[in-house]
Amino acid sequence: MFGKRGNEGFGKAGGAIAPPPPAPAAPAPVASSPSILVEPSSENQRQQVTPPPMQAPQRKRPVRTDEYYDTKQQVFSALIDTIDLSQLSKLDGESAREEIRDIVNDIITIKNFAMSISEQEELLEDICNDVLGYGPLEPLLARDDIADIMVNGAGQTFIEVGGKTIESEIRFRDNAQLLSICQRIVSQVGRRVDESSPICDARLPDGSRVNVIAPPLSIDGPALTIRKFKKDKLTLDQLVRFGAITPEGATVLQIIGRVRCNVIISGGTGSGKTTLLNCLTNYIDRDERVITCEDTAELQLQQPHVVRLETRPPNIEGEGEITMRDLVKNCLRMRPERIIVGEVRGPEVFDLLQAMNTGHDGSMGTIHANTPRECLSRIESMIAMGGFTLPAKTVREIISTSVDVIIQAARLRDGSRRITQITEVIGMEGDVIITQDLMRYEIEGEDAGGRLIGRHMSTGVGKPHFWDRARYFNEEKRLAAALDAMEAKTKD
Repeated sequence: MFGKRGNEGFGKAGGAIAPPPPAPAAPAPVASSPSILVEPSSENQRQQVTPPPMQAPQRKRPVRTDEYYDTKQQVFSALIDTIDLSQLSKLDGESAREEIRDIVNDIITIKNFAMSISEQEELLEDICNDVLGYGPLEPLLARDDIADIMVNGAGQTFIEVGGKTIESEIRFRDNAQLLSICQRIVSQVGRRVDESSPICDARLPDGSRVNVIAPPLSIDGPALTIRKFKKDKLTLDQLVRFGAITPEGATVLQIIGRVRCNVIISGGTGSGKTTLLNCLTNYIDRDERVITCEDTAELQLQQPHVVRLETRPPNIEGEGEITMRDLVKNCLRMRPERIIVGEVRGPEVFDLLQAMNTGHDGSMGTIHANTPRECLSRIESMIAMGGFTLPAKTVREIISTSVDVIIQAARLRDGSRRITQITEVIGMEGDVIITQDLMRYEIEGEDAGGRLIGRHMSTGVGKPHFWDRARYFNEEKRLAAALDAMEAKTKD
């Protein structure tokens, strides 16, 4: 089955076979979510942040020497001359890995390399990862406790664990190997990264978000950033257990998702916006037609009637680009009942607001902003960026009649994530958009370890502005009970 062949389809510098079957992820202990990073205390109101349970310490990898890489290159070249990659690609991941291990063991024996058992195992694992997976990244991708992987050139890799950024021992042989892995990743979704197209967004097969910026823009070698995809999708109940929201607040969010409120989730980078958007989509009725628009597809809707759309960058001639605005405008012709925009960052916000205002109630999106008021200002600015010459008051009227609720997520300075505000947009007063908070998170101090202590508090506004929607969907009793419980706990 495996005949002798040349280097066709696989460069000596560690280039990719096309398409390489993804390496099977090694089983990793389940740890706490990378999106919600703290466990709640036993007291619901005042939550003392505690570190999440972590995985067992990873075995420290030895520092790679030039001698190791030289040996690996010799073994790798002999492997490529021996194995038939076209036949290898037909095997499942585990069978292919075993075939490679057998051949590499034979090569080591024949060439009489002086290696200990542990060194041989390291070499076997590295070569399997290079051929079948993403090289040195594989051990990090297999860990479920990592939220982000940040590679700053071949010699420096950082990871985010438990809300804190730490340096990893993972290294690449050189920048050529790193760029080859980046090209392998982006080619799987029909994209490219090289000197002529040095910036690229892509995704891994599991949905993890990937950004690559290559030389000459990245001076010290390719910069690769991976926002890890959580294997087990989080729910609002889990967010409650992690202390991101109270049970009463979670009930309010469930009802907001259920009764077709138009929702904007606001927050900074890494605050958990996409995680929260995924949680809210759980409460969409299963008979609704939902269309998602994203730059890189990462939403995990569980409904049976979902159409997923993804933007496309221009080709090498600078043509063929499909923007987010193109997707949002087109999906209006696809008979959507709800439109979900993964991230609103430009003039497509105007088309989304128009959709919210013309019979597509229950649409949702996320925006980078630090407060609900700043979120409204950013929407107004993005409309202006699109070249719409409308009076400021008209723009604000469109916003106030389109958006029902803004949910603010935040990553606090101790690394924890919290839903800090649930804010209603209730209308206009003069030239000003009027909002009211249903709930907010207040920090009360910190413990000796620097972990923040705070609690979610009701603002006591009485009936929310979407009360009539809740009554239409027979949710007014549950909403009233949740608001009353929230207010009672605030007074305690």
